[in-house]
Amino acid sequence: MQMNTMTTGGLDNGDAAPQTFGSIRLEVGEAKAEMKQNVLFERVSARLKAQVGPDVYASWFARLKLHSVSKSVVRLSVPTTFLKSWINNRYLDLITGLFQAEDPEILKIEVLVRTATRHGTKALDEAVAPEPAAPTQMRRPTSAQPAGQAVQQAVSAVAAARPASFGSPLFGSPLDSRFTFDTFVEGSSNRVALAAAKTIAEAGQGAVRFNPLFIHSTVGLGKTHLLQAVANAAVQNPRALRVVYLTAEYFMWRFATAIRDNDALTLKDSLRNIDLLIIDDMQFLQGKMIQHEFCHLLNMLLDSAKQVVVAADRAPWELESLDPRVRSRLQGGVAIEFDAPDYEMRLEILKRRLAVARLEDPSLEIPAELLQHVARNVTASGRELEGAFNQLVFRRSFEPNLSIERVDELLAHLVGSGEPRRVRIEDIQRIVARHYNVSRQELVSNRRTRVIVKPRQIAMYLSKTLTPRSFPEIGRRFGGRDHTTVLHAVRKIEELISGDTKLSHEVELLKRLINE
Repeated sequence: MQMNTMTTGGLDNGDAAPQTFGSIRLEVGEAKAEMKQNVLFERVSARLKAQVGPDVYASWFARLKLHSVSKSVVRLSVPTTFLKSWINNRYLDLITGLFQAEDPEILKIEVLVRTATRHGTKALDEAVAPEPAAPTQMRRPTSAQPAGQAVQQAVSAVAAARPASFGSPLFGSPLDSRFTFDTFVEGSSNRVALAAAKTIAEAGQGAVRFNPLFIHSTVGLGKTHLLQAVANAAVQNPRALRVVYLTAEYFMWRFATAIRDNDALTLKDSLRNIDLLIIDDMQFLQGKMIQHEFCHLLNMLLDSAKQVVVAADRAPWELESLDPRVRSRLQGGVAIEFDAPDYEMRLEILKRRLAVARLEDPSLEIPAELLQHVARNVTASGRELEGAFNQLVFRRSFEPNLSIERVDELLAHLVGSGEPRRVRIEDIQRIVARHYNVSRQELVSNRRTRVIVKPRQIAMYLSKTLTPRSFPEIGRRFGGRDHTTVLHAVRKIEELISGDTKLSHEVELLKRLINE
């Protein structure tokens, strides 16, 4: 009788069994996935330690933890913003390469800052965009606004710019809520671009300005900050603008994924009715099919009077890897170039950076003369200033009495980093050959066909104007030619440039590519 009762009870509760077993299978699956992720992290950690050495590993990576792993993104966490900034600036490429060596499907590594938690709750919310290093481009005080007041306002803006309800684009790359117009240093080098960006962000639906707006500069001068400021302001616009912010890398990945999944039409439809498209790092847009799709999107938005904002590290007419149709549409708008910040802007950036750092460590003090010295000597970009500031903060923790001489030693690799690098004749030959679709071997050969002679003469001309090499030395580098041949080439190109605008532009483009 007992046996029958037990059997009946088992039959009565039969519905619960599949749920129980399903729950167990789910938990087992999650445990296996977590174990696989931990093994991946341990393998990468071991390779990283072998690569950088045990001392460097103990200093910078001992507190690095695995936060999460998705199909193509690995998120790591560290306890402080300073440590995150240090790893991002110096080791992110190395870490990315190590992860990709273990799993080629991993495309991106993100470093987040974990905060203190209670009762074992998770410190980081994956739905929130990862927090980058503190902004290096912030608004410069006007003559009517005291510098101290401007710094305090900037600090308040940074401290307050973390609300969970902050708006976001329809889809695309994540925005940093601290990259706003209020935290952007305004100066003579970026004032025109800032004014244009504000006009676009404040415009209503259908109020198109400067279309497309193309912002370009070398790295580290604040292009991304300004583009994200436009996006952050636009999504908060009471007119409810439909905004999409993308990096070129994200656009390529998103379209490639949609094409692979036969979902390209859905993606195109989602982009058809937006009001503002913002694309960063346009120089990285690659692939014939992807550029073809982007060209269709660009034409559709511009023809529909929708605003487009683009940023790149060079002017649109110098983006030789882009499809000519895309380049032509980008050239049809307004192009504005950022220059390097002047001394006053650099000093203001450092002051704001110090004020933000004090939010985390109120005891932090860096003498004004040290900040002024750094601002005078680190001139390349805001990114180099960020690196210099991080060096100061790190060294002050165990060298509280830093002298200017000691600072010069620590920052020797950054001082003068804005100066042009030494150009080699080999670099000139390689870039000219690639530009004219010939080989470097053909440039130095004895072939005298027209398709070879012109690039060869241009390469000789650039070798003389961009390097300190003599005519005989240049002749030797071009297949053992006589110095009179080089002299003839230089004079020939000088004569042609003076009367041929197209050739003049080609030579200027080549100079830019060589110097970069």
